[in-house]
Amino acid sequence: MLTVFSSKHHLHHGIELKDGLIGPSFEKPQRADTVLDRVKMVQLGEIIGEREFDRSCYVQAHSERYISFLENAWSEWKALGRNYDALPLVWPVRDLAISQEPNFIDGKLGFYSMDAGCPITAGTWEAIKASADTALTACEEIIKKNIKSAFALCRPPGHHAAREYMGGYCYLNNAAIAAEYALTQGFKKVAILDVDFHHGNGTQTIFYDRDNVFFASIHGHPRDSYPYFSGFESELGIDAGLGFNANFPLNKGTKWIDYKKALESSLVKIKEYGADFLIISLGVDTFKDDPISHFCLESTDYLEMGRIISQINQPTLFVMEGGYMVDEIGINVVNTLLGFEGKF
Repeated sequence: MLTVFSSKHHLHHGIELKDGLIGPSFEKPQRADTVLDRVKMVQLGEIIGEREFDRSCYVQAHSERYISFLENAWSEWKALGRNYDALPLVWPVRDLAISQEPNFIDGKLGFYSMDAGCPITAGTWEAIKASADTALTACEEIIKKNIKSAFALCRPPGHHAAREYMGGYCYLNNAAIAAEYALTQGFKKVAILDVDFHHGNGTQTIFYDRDNVFFASIHGHPRDSYPYFSGFESELGIDAGLGFNANFPLNKGTKWIDYKKALESSLVKIKEYGADFLIISLGVDTFKDDPISHFCLESTDYLEMGRIISQINQPTLFVMEGGYMVDEIGINVVNTLLGFEGKF
């Protein structure tokens, strides 16, 4: 399987506010490097770098003003003499204004954030742009070369990023950007299956009122798990998108036997939808020892996960999302890809 990787992901690393403490982010450069090392070790296939795409590709999934904010946030922050990571100060919740972008950077950071897990640093824009370009390059390779699948080793991840906000380590929604690109290239029905432990709230909201992208997510139940406020079974889409959104929230301690049932159910819905292009938001924080999740999958389970996903038998793009147990992340990601290719 082809892998697309960008070394520019090293430009982004920073702090986060978690459990009442400011500390180094769990989303660190070693994640992608560990996966790449495993890709090389098993000789999964060719590895290429990302190509640069026009910013208009990002605006397909996001808004112009949000992209402009990401481009300029660090320079506005630094202009105040702040040479440390930028984090939001206040969020526009409930009865506060939610449509008017503030002029000042402190206000902008809160306006475009859902949490304090997305620091802006000097290299953040270049890294997140390269991450989106990695997904676009892999998508283009599938389409232009008529290959079955490709793996976009994206970092930072993207599935918590919505049209106008960042969160959960995510800035640009790489899977959504790739889905929009596939639609511009002649595909009629794209399905996105999110197997990350955390609900892909950003992807869901981007396509919630659309019928040309079906979104399914298997994740920790929002009553117990981040992002808490989305991912319920009752969320089915609205307007033209009604019936084209499916959530499979699972309880703490879920093991493969129950996870597999949800996976098979999600794929039944995707088959019924008739998708002609499949995108997998591939998070492996479902692993039993992941430090910020609470499912109990074993490394061997990911081989079976990949095998089951392959039954859709459509062009398939894997986009890297979460997974924070650095020692096993490479094994679990690559096992999924090997299982997809029938290499056990």
